[in-house]
Amino acid sequence: MDLDAFRWLLTDAGQRLLTRAEEVGTADPLRAHTVLRKDGAEPAYVAAAMTQVELRARATAKFGELAASMYFTPDGLEQATRLPVAAHRAGRLVAFQAASVVDLGCGIGGDLIATARAGITAAGVDLDPVRVAVAQANLDALGLPGAVQVADATEVDHSPFDVAFADPARRGERGRVWDAEGWTPPWSFVLGLLARDACVKVAPGIPHEMVPDTVEAEWVSDHGDVKEAALWSGRLATVRRRATVIGDGGLATLTDEDDPGVAAVGVAPVAEYLYEPDGAVIRAGLVTAVAAGVGGGLLDERIAYVTSSQSFRTPFARGYQVLEELPYRERALKAALRERGIGRLTIKKRGVSVEPDQLRRRLSLAGPNEATIVLTRVAGEGTCLLVRPF
Repeated sequence: MDLDAFRWLLTDAGQRLLTRAEEVGTADPLRAHTVLRKDGAEPAYVAAAMTQVELRARATAKFGELAASMYFTPDGLEQATRLPVAAHRAGRLVAFQAASVVDLGCGIGGDLIATARAGITAAGVDLDPVRVAVAQANLDALGLPGAVQVADATEVDHSPFDVAFADPARRGERGRVWDAEGWTPPWSFVLGLLARDACVKVAPGIPHEMVPDTVEAEWVSDHGDVKEAALWSGRLATVRRRATVIGDGGLATLTDEDDPGVAAVGVAPVAEYLYEPDGAVIRAGLVTAVAAGVGGGLLDERIAYVTSSQSFRTPFARGYQVLEELPYRERALKAALRERGIGRLTIKKRGVSVEPDQLRRRLSLAGPNEATIVLTRVAGEGTCLLVRPF
């Protein structure tokens, strides 16, 4: 996005054009551009306005009703933290009585917004002048205090702030950067930051061995989707591993202090109920904590399925009633499903090399009934379970 065009969009004339662009909509881009150009707007300004209308619509999934008043860049929106996740993080900062936070690489200001809304003094820096302009515009549009400036995060004096927050960029001009030292800022800077009271957002796939011994790693999911891992250091770290699940019922958290380990829960044969742990629980290595919570065991030490003779509703796992075991071999499975009149099939799988979409096509089912099957290993053997979600 062009910086001058974005700044013009914030003027009175720019706001009128943006309002008009929202009225016209983006369903027919060619018509929209033609209509707005007839109103006398410059092509660059029309493009900027239409981009914002499109991005605001996409941003609703992350920012809810706030998106209608905010500004975005395409990559900034993609990388921004979902508001419920950022609000959870800000809530933790409030609980630790943090009065001020500096965001070292603030992007379009998603975390700044959550921090400011929580009543914490927020300041942000970013290398990209466009993102800085967008972040400041978002704070202003939402009536929130905060300051943003163009600066290199690695050169900023963050010592005056109670907490330093960083979200290293893991994409470069050539795509995703797999080497952590190639992040912006690099992993060496992150490690230095984690020597103080800090929080660093990283990808949920971060290996456990990368996390320093004194740091808490928290994996967060939002309505079943694992969104991030956050590394908490200094007085902000309270455990080693944590899984936090955000859903319609609120927020729930599970830690390594709740985990008795594999030896305590053991491996168990298939019982009446099956539990599929949330992705954050799996990433945090807390599947056995779920098993302990439902009074069950693991189907296999290396597979994240829990079985129990008891029915529980838990925010940390999806529950299924096991109806029967079906044949695992494809031809026999096809016959069994057709015998039961199953035409619509949900396939869950873990620990087996099966592509659900390809298998569903090969089964070529037709019937009035709907069903869910789980393909996995039990005692090292491929197993198919017919289940009912509850």
